[in-house]
Amino acid sequence: MTSKCFPARLAVYALSLVLALAVCLAAEPKLGPRDRSKRPPAAEVGFKFAPSRLQITIAGKEFATYVFGHSKIPRPFFAFVTTPSGVQATRNFPPVEGVDDMDHDTYHPGIWLAFGDVSGSDYWRNKCKVEHELFSEDPQGGPGKGSFTVRNFYQDANGNRKILEICKYTILARPQYTLLIYDSTFSSDEEDFYFGDQEELGLGIRVNTKIAERHGGMVTNADGLKTAKTCWGQPSDWIDYSGVVDGITIGMMIMPSPKNFRPSWYHARAYGFVAANPFGRKAMGKGEEDKTWVRKGEKFHYGNGVAVYSAREGQKIDHQAIYREYLKALGVN
Repeated sequence: MTSKCFPARLAVYALSLVLALAVCLAAEPKLGPRDRSKRPPAAEVGFKFAPSRLQITIAGKEFATYVFGHSKIPRPFFAFVTTPSGVQATRNFPPVEGVDDMDHDTYHPGIWLAFGDVSGSDYWRNKCKVEHELFSEDPQGGPGKGSFTVRNFYQDANGNRKILEICKYTILARPQYTLLIYDSTFSSDEEDFYFGDQEELGLGIRVNTKIAERHGGMVTNADGLKTAKTCWGQPSDWIDYSGVVDGITIGMMIMPSPKNFRPSWYHARAYGFVAANPFGRKAMGKGEEDKTWVRKGEKFHYGNGVAVYSAREGQKIDHQAIYREYLKALGVN
């Protein structure tokens, strides 16, 4: 081979390699994030009515029961709330003797919204009724998402309707967690009303007894504080209650909406309870007594998200990613 022929042949060989590589790349299937056909289909959110309750399913399996009529608890609530792995995240309802801690049996049914003082009426301790009037938007299910909207009336001790609540519930199904979003608007066309200043106001959860802090679970917040005692009364973007059941980590996060009138403080207890409370400034040790007034004809918004999740024991839970998904659902950057 002459020295003049070698560079020419080398160039031809290099060009052949480039062409072969281009053919291979063209044939290689693209599995990037834009190829939605390669992603698993979203789990179907479904609904089924039963007397005084609405069963909510994800991929055909029970997620929760929305109870809107109960003989002992005169306010709506979610019970039997279950993680994607099938482990119940909330305490049994009613609590089971010998299995569960039995305290607050009718105050803490699972997930609920209640207020210990609204213009002097106590809905937290079931002394006054929150009347479910109707479903103003029927349950609508579908791949990865479902929703329904209700009209509730807050009655005084004499049974008079005083305050209207319109609450939209949205359920977002993800592989590792389910996101339940509360979006409530309160109003009265008759008179001014107020939310009082005490610990027992806001959105509450009661977790599976096995993951209560005093049984080995853990409370932590977005700022890295741990234990119910340390997190009590502290503001934070979210608070989490988690633990291990039969080798599976399960937990629940409360995430107050950043659209609320002020951030929430947390009423957290080692027996398995947390509530997000933006109302009780003095009760939560953050200043002077404060009544949150809503004037006649005004609308008052209060929203929260609750993430119910599960993972293999030891697997990291990306709480911040869940929180970002919640903000995205709210349309908040």
